[in-house]
Amino acid sequence: MQQSSRSIRPFIGCRNFELSRNFYRDLGFEEVVISSDMSLFKTENVGFYLQDAFVQDWIDNTMIFLEVKNVQNTWDQLVSLNLPDKYQGVRLTPIRVEHWGRECFVHDPSGVLWHFGEFFNKS
Repeated sequence: MQQSSRSIRPFIGCRNFELSRNFYRDLGFEEVVISSDMSLFKTENVGFYLQDAFVQDWIDNTMIFLEVKNVQNTWDQLVSLNLPDKYQGVRLTPIRVEHWGRECFVHDPSGVLWHFGEFFNKS
């Protein structure tokens, strides 16, 4: 691709739009309302669109990888938010070390799987 890219913003769905909006705000994303059934959630230079649309197969196969500077700090922040106590279905999976780096996981209230990862060697 010969273009200079500025961002990538996936679209994700959810089972309950209001609940998911609250979840992502609690997670620390800033919400920009686009319409009554779509919002942009962003932090620093990254973002995604949350749609008021639920398709089970789509949700079950959605994974998002968010690269972070320090996965231990991210994990500590995630734990401090008590998200599984606030939101039914939310699960946290502790840091795992892989050959490429370290990551932890969060399943959102609809089941979207988030990977928060830190690479050992950035290429």
